[in-house]
Amino acid sequence: MPRPTNGSTNGSTNSSTKTMGVITVGGLVAVTAYTVALGSNGWLWFGWVVLGLITIGMVATRST
Repeated sequence: MPRPTNGSTNGSTNSSTKTMGVITVGGLVAVTAYTVALGSNGWLWFGWVVLGLITIGMVATRST
């Protein structure tokens, strides 16, 4: 017997992935602006890389 699908679940997952992508790009812009204005901060770049990896993980799990 096929499982019923709920369209809102897929939509919310897609929406959260898009939101995470926007946050990641916004974070990149903020870290770059901080670096230009005040100098490089390794912890900010490390945090952005972690955020990017989480976003990539969300995109990868969304497609399965």
